[in-house]
Amino acid sequence: MEIPSPELQFAEAPRPCSYLPEETASLEYRFYSGLSPGELEELVRRGWRRFGTTVFRPACQACRECVPLRVEVNRFQESKSQRRTRRKNAHIHVQLSPATVSAAHVALYNTWHLDMTERRDWKEQATTSEEYWGGFLSGRFPSAWEMRYFREETLVGVGLIDLLPHSLSSIYFYHAPDWRPDGPGTFSMLCEIDLARQRQLEFVYLGYWIRDCQSMAYKNRFVPHELLRSRPKEQAEPDWQRVEFS
Repeated sequence: MEIPSPELQFAEAPRPCSYLPEETASLEYRFYSGLSPGELEELVRRGWRRFGTTVFRPACQACRECVPLRVEVNRFQESKSQRRTRRKNAHIHVQLSPATVSAAHVALYNTWHLDMTERRDWKEQATTSEEYWGGFLSGRFPSAWEMRYFREETLVGVGLIDLLPHSLSSIYFYHAPDWRPDGPGTFSMLCEIDLARQRQLEFVYLGYWIRDCQSMAYKNRFVPHELLRSRPKEQAEPDWQRVEFS
Protein backbone atom coordinates (compact mmCIF):
# COMPACT_ATOMS: atom_id res chain seq x y z
CA MET A 1 0.00 0.00 0.00
CA GLU A 2 1.25 3.47 -0.86
CA ILE A 3 1.67 5.71 2.17
CA PRO A 4 0.68 9.39 1.81
CA SER A 5 3.42 11.98 2.09
CA PRO A 6 3.58 13.46 5.59
CA GLU A 7 2.58 17.07 6.13
CA LEU A 8 5.83 17.60 8.04
CA GLN A 9 8.89 15.39 8.49
CA PHE A 10 12.16 15.86 10.38
CA ALA A 11 14.69 14.14 12.65
CA GLU A 12 15.46 15.67 16.02
CA ALA A 13 18.97 16.62 17.11
CA PRO A 14 20.81 13.95 19.15
CA ARG A 15 20.04 14.02 22.89
CA PRO A 16 20.64 11.81 25.95
CA CYS A 17 18.55 8.63 25.72
CA SER A 18 15.60 8.30 28.12
CA TYR A 19 15.96 4.50 28.29
CA LEU A 20 19.72 3.89 28.10
CA PRO A 21 21.47 6.87 29.72
CA GLU A 22 24.87 5.95 28.26
CA GLU A 23 23.46 6.22 24.72
CA THR A 24 22.54 9.15 22.49
CA ALA A 25 19.05 9.13 20.98
CA SER A 26 17.28 10.75 18.04
CA LEU A 27 13.76 10.23 16.68
CA GLU A 28 12.51 10.68 13.14
CA TYR A 29 9.07 12.32 13.07
CA ARG A 30 6.26 12.41 10.53
CA PHE A 31 3.05 14.37 11.06
CA TYR A 32 -0.29 13.38 9.54
CA SER A 33 -3.66 15.02 10.17
CA GLY A 34 -5.19 11.62 9.45
CA LEU A 35 -4.54 8.14 8.04
CA SER A 36 -6.76 5.23 7.12
CA PRO A 37 -6.29 2.04 9.18
CA GLY A 38 -4.57 0.39 6.19
CA GLU A 39 -2.15 3.28 5.69
CA LEU A 40 -1.27 3.36 9.37
CA GLU A 41 -0.80 -0.42 9.46
CA GLU A 42 1.79 -0.19 6.69
CA LEU A 43 3.76 2.34 8.75
CA VAL A 44 3.49 0.21 11.90
CA ARG A 45 4.65 -2.83 9.92
CA ARG A 46 7.74 -0.81 9.00
CA GLY A 47 8.60 0.03 12.61
CA TRP A 48 6.78 3.32 13.14
CA ARG A 49 4.68 4.23 16.19
CA ARG A 50 1.75 6.68 16.49
CA PHE A 51 0.82 9.18 19.22
CA GLY A 52 -1.97 11.51 18.09
CA THR A 53 -0.94 13.08 14.77
CA THR A 54 2.71 12.17 15.38
CA VAL A 55 4.28 9.08 13.82
CA PHE A 56 7.87 8.33 14.83
CA ARG A 57 10.66 5.80 14.89
CA PRO A 58 14.27 5.79 16.17
CA ALA A 59 16.89 7.46 14.00
CA CYS A 60 19.84 6.89 16.35
CA GLN A 61 23.09 6.59 14.41
CA ALA A 62 25.18 4.55 16.85
CA CYS A 63 22.53 2.43 18.57
CA ARG A 64 19.98 -0.19 17.44
CA GLU A 65 18.65 -1.28 20.84
CA CYS A 66 15.03 -0.17 20.23
CA VAL A 67 13.67 -3.17 18.34
CA PRO A 68 10.02 -3.33 17.17
CA LEU A 69 8.31 -6.45 18.51
CA ARG A 70 5.04 -8.07 17.43
CA VAL A 71 3.27 -11.12 18.88
CA GLU A 72 1.91 -13.83 16.59
CA VAL A 73 -1.65 -14.03 17.85
CA ASN A 74 -2.61 -17.55 16.75
CA ARG A 75 0.64 -19.09 17.99
CA PHE A 76 0.90 -17.20 21.29
CA GLN A 77 1.12 -19.41 24.38
CA GLU A 78 0.74 -18.01 27.87
CA SER A 79 3.49 -18.78 30.34
CA LYS A 80 2.79 -19.98 33.88
CA SER A 81 3.57 -16.49 35.15
CA GLN A 82 1.16 -14.90 32.69
CA ARG A 83 -1.58 -17.35 33.67
CA ARG A 84 -1.04 -16.38 37.32
CA THR A 85 -1.37 -12.73 36.38
CA ARG A 86 -4.63 -13.45 34.57
CA ARG A 87 -6.00 -15.23 37.67
CA LYS A 88 -4.98 -12.34 39.93
CA ASN A 89 -7.02 -10.00 37.73
CA ALA A 90 -10.14 -12.13 37.33
CA HIS A 91 -12.11 -9.41 39.15
CA ILE A 92 -11.14 -6.74 36.58
CA HIS A 93 -13.61 -6.20 33.75
CA VAL A 94 -12.65 -4.66 30.42
CA GLN A 95 -14.62 -2.37 28.14
CA LEU A 96 -13.71 -1.58 24.50
CA SER A 97 -14.63 1.92 23.30
CA PRO A 98 -13.57 4.54 20.75
CA ALA A 99 -10.74 6.55 22.31
CA THR A 100 -11.97 9.58 24.22
CA VAL A 101 -11.21 11.71 27.28
CA SER A 102 -13.15 12.39 30.48
CA ALA A 103 -12.50 13.73 33.95
CA ALA A 104 -11.90 10.15 35.10
CA HIS A 105 -9.28 9.64 32.36
CA VAL A 106 -7.40 12.79 33.34
CA ALA A 107 -7.53 12.08 37.09
CA LEU A 108 -6.24 8.53 36.58
CA TYR A 109 -3.51 9.64 34.18
CA ASN A 110 -2.28 12.35 36.59
CA THR A 111 -2.29 9.96 39.56
CA TRP A 112 -0.31 7.40 37.53
CA HIS A 113 2.17 10.00 36.26
CA LEU A 114 2.79 11.34 39.77
CA ASP A 115 3.51 7.79 40.95
CA MET A 116 5.97 7.30 38.07
CA THR A 117 7.62 10.62 38.96
CA GLU A 118 8.27 9.32 42.47
CA ARG A 119 9.33 5.83 41.30
CA ARG A 120 11.46 6.66 38.27
CA ASP A 121 12.25 10.34 38.62
CA TRP A 122 10.06 11.40 35.71
CA LYS A 123 9.60 15.11 35.15
CA GLU A 124 6.70 16.27 37.31
CA GLN A 125 3.69 17.45 35.32
CA ALA A 126 -0.09 17.34 35.31
CA THR A 127 -2.19 17.17 32.16
CA THR A 128 -5.53 18.76 31.33
CA SER A 129 -8.35 17.42 29.16
CA GLU A 130 -7.17 19.66 26.33
CA GLU A 131 -3.56 18.49 26.64
CA TYR A 132 -4.65 14.86 26.81
CA TRP A 133 -6.72 15.29 23.67
CA GLY A 134 -3.88 17.01 21.83
CA GLY A 135 -1.33 14.40 22.81
CA PHE A 136 -3.31 11.19 22.34
CA LEU A 137 -6.52 11.82 20.42
CA SER A 138 -5.93 14.55 17.86
CA GLY A 139 -6.24 13.88 14.14
CA ARG A 140 -8.54 11.74 12.02
CA PHE A 141 -7.66 8.14 12.85
CA PRO A 142 -10.61 5.72 12.62
CA SER A 143 -8.31 3.06 14.12
CA ALA A 144 -8.14 4.84 17.51
CA TRP A 145 -9.79 2.80 20.30
CA GLU A 146 -9.22 2.26 24.00
CA MET A 147 -9.60 -0.58 26.45
CA ARG A 148 -10.90 0.57 29.83
CA TYR A 149 -10.19 -1.51 32.93
CA PHE A 150 -12.60 -1.38 35.89
CA ARG A 151 -12.47 -2.66 39.45
CA GLU A 152 -16.20 -2.79 40.21
CA GLU A 153 -17.28 0.69 38.99
CA THR A 154 -13.90 2.39 39.35
CA LEU A 155 -11.72 3.08 36.32
CA VAL A 156 -8.27 1.69 37.16
CA GLY A 157 -6.59 1.48 33.75
CA VAL A 158 -6.74 2.74 30.18
CA GLY A 159 -4.99 1.13 27.22
CA LEU A 160 -4.90 3.17 24.00
CA ILE A 161 -4.75 1.02 20.86
CA ASP A 162 -5.05 1.16 17.08
CA LEU A 163 -7.31 -1.49 15.55
CA LEU A 164 -5.94 -2.14 12.06
CA PRO A 165 -7.05 -4.43 9.21
CA HIS A 166 -4.74 -7.31 10.17
CA SER A 167 -3.30 -6.29 13.52
CA LEU A 168 -3.63 -4.41 16.79
CA SER A 169 -1.05 -1.79 17.72
CA SER A 170 -0.60 -1.11 21.44
CA ILE A 171 0.00 2.62 21.94
CA TYR A 172 -0.02 3.53 25.64
CA PHE A 173 -1.22 2.16 28.96
CA TYR A 174 -1.62 3.82 32.36
CA HIS A 175 -3.18 2.54 35.56
CA ALA A 176 -3.97 3.16 39.20
CA PRO A 177 -0.79 2.86 41.33
CA ASP A 178 -2.48 0.52 43.82
CA TRP A 179 -3.10 -1.98 41.01
CA ARG A 180 0.63 -2.39 40.37
CA PRO A 181 1.20 -5.51 42.57
CA ASP A 182 -1.18 -7.54 40.35
CA GLY A 183 0.78 -6.95 37.13
CA PRO A 184 -1.54 -4.61 35.20
CA GLY A 185 0.94 -4.12 32.34
CA THR A 186 1.13 -7.84 31.64
CA PHE A 187 -2.63 -8.22 32.11
CA SER A 188 -3.39 -5.42 29.64
CA MET A 189 -1.22 -7.08 26.99
CA LEU A 190 -2.99 -10.39 27.54
CA CYS A 191 -6.32 -8.61 27.08
CA GLU A 192 -5.08 -6.99 23.86
CA ILE A 193 -4.01 -10.38 22.53
CA ASP A 194 -7.44 -11.76 23.52
CA LEU A 195 -9.14 -8.97 21.55
CA ALA A 196 -6.92 -9.58 18.53
CA ARG A 197 -7.74 -13.28 18.64
CA GLN A 198 -11.48 -12.54 18.86
CA ARG A 199 -11.20 -10.32 15.79
CA GLN A 200 -9.04 -12.85 13.94
CA LEU A 201 -6.11 -10.45 13.65
CA GLU A 202 -2.65 -11.74 12.84
CA PHE A 203 -0.35 -9.65 15.06
CA VAL A 204 -0.27 -7.46 18.16
CA TYR A 205 2.46 -4.82 17.95
CA LEU A 206 3.92 -4.11 21.40
CA GLY A 207 6.15 -1.21 20.44
CA TYR A 208 9.89 -1.23 21.06
CA TRP A 209 11.68 -3.92 23.01
CA ILE A 210 14.90 -2.77 24.70
CA ARG A 211 16.91 -5.64 26.14
CA ASP A 212 18.74 -3.65 28.82
CA CYS A 213 15.86 -1.39 29.91
CA GLN A 214 13.76 -2.84 32.75
CA SER A 215 10.56 -1.04 31.73
CA MET A 216 10.78 -2.45 28.18
CA ALA A 217 12.59 -5.78 28.61
CA TYR A 218 9.50 -7.76 29.69
CA LYS A 219 7.92 -7.59 26.21
CA ASN A 220 9.96 -10.51 24.91
CA ARG A 221 8.21 -12.81 27.41
CA PHE A 222 5.26 -12.92 25.01
CA VAL A 223 6.19 -15.80 22.71
CA PRO A 224 6.42 -16.63 19.97
CA HIS A 225 7.05 -13.15 18.67
CA GLU A 226 8.82 -11.48 15.79
CA LEU A 227 11.51 -8.77 15.82
CA LEU A 228 12.11 -6.22 13.08
CA ARG A 229 15.79 -6.53 12.22
CA SER A 230 16.29 -3.22 10.40
CA ARG A 231 14.84 0.20 9.66
CA PRO A 232 13.54 -0.45 6.16
CA LYS A 233 13.94 2.18 3.50
CA GLU A 234 10.87 3.40 1.65
CA GLN A 235 10.67 0.61 -0.93
CA ALA A 236 12.33 -2.20 1.04
CA GLU A 237 10.32 -5.06 2.53
CA PRO A 238 10.50 -5.16 6.38
CA ASP A 239 12.59 -8.07 7.71
CA TRP A 240 10.62 -9.62 10.60
CA GLN A 241 12.26 -12.65 12.18
CA ARG A 242 10.54 -15.13 14.50
CA VAL A 243 11.73 -15.79 18.06
CA GLU A 244 10.25 -18.95 19.56
CA PHE A 245 11.48 -18.51 23.14
CA SER A 246 12.51 -15.52 25.24
